[in-house]
Amino acid sequence: MRELNVLQPGELPAEYEAVRRQREEMQPLLQDRTPGNAGPEGRKPRWLKARAPGRGEYQNLKRLMRAKTLHTVCEEAHCPNIGECWGQGTATFMILGDICTRSCAYCAVTTGMPEGLDETEPRRVAEAVAAMGLKHAVITSVDRDDLEDGGASIFAETIEAIRDQVPDCSVEVLTPDFKGELSSVAVVVEARPEIFSHNLETVRRLYRFLRPGGRYDRALEVLAHSKLVDPEVLTKSGIICGMGEEREELIEAMSDLRDAGIEILTLGQYLRPSPRHLPIDRYYTPEEFAELRDIGMEMDFKHVEAGPLVRSSYHAREQVESIAGGSYSERLAGSP
Repeated sequence: MRELNVLQPGELPAEYEAVRRQREEMQPLLQDRTPGNAGPEGRKPRWLKARAPGRGEYQNLKRLMRAKTLHTVCEEAHCPNIGECWGQGTATFMILGDICTRSCAYCAVTTGMPEGLDETEPRRVAEAVAAMGLKHAVITSVDRDDLEDGGASIFAETIEAIRDQVPDCSVEVLTPDFKGELSSVAVVVEARPEIFSHNLETVRRLYRFLRPGGRYDRALEVLAHSKLVDPEVLTKSGIICGMGEEREELIEAMSDLRDAGIEILTLGQYLRPSPRHLPIDRYYTPEEFAELRDIGMEMDFKHVEAGPLVRSSYHAREQVESIAGGSYSERLAGSP
């Protein structure tokens, strides 16, 4: 029997040795621990208390989503603002199914191999937007690396369907990175959403560890390209805080996003979805988030939404109204 030549750590090719070394360095982040500024008995600090989902509009919206067999990132990602947002009749639709082809260390969405593609989904999303009477719809998705265009065409069809049924509704898309296929980015942007968003999520040092399917520079390239396709589209990205980053790294990531042309930035606290996910490294205080917001505004972002419970689509409608001046049709009607 032929003997296998097992390489020792020092004999590994340079790129593999770098990955091995990084995984070794990151192991402490995976160890269960209680952040130093946690509440009594390791509970969440008081500033992370969110209003629990109630009845009324929340229950009506939940029934509507089930009737249309639609998914929301509000539910799939265990968003802490679901009570507030659903209570006000707003939600973030998650298209392309509820199974993601990637496995990020912090994300609650199910990982696996998606089954097929529902081509009627854009119409059903538009019908739900109309039934809810939304003024601003946020459309996001799981990663669909199994599809040739990453699902870009379904994003575009969903934007167009909403435009047809609810012309005065502004549309924001929060897309995957499409594996860096810039033609897919163009397909989405050319459908004329008010906001094109892709979340950077974390700092350069942690990227391959926390987002093994993603690339830091690729995310920046996707965002920068959206502005090249349509200079008028608002660009947006978000970073999750408390996953092991240093303050200087966080500020560097913010600067990288601004250099890529990003206009709207969201910064929020990481909350561990389950014991299977990455432990929380630390809790940022409201004062720290206020400081980060000031730093972002000094970098010349048009808007920075920063706070413990902030998520990508939090106060999204207000951002469109204050920066863009409303939906595409509203701005078109106001043009001379």
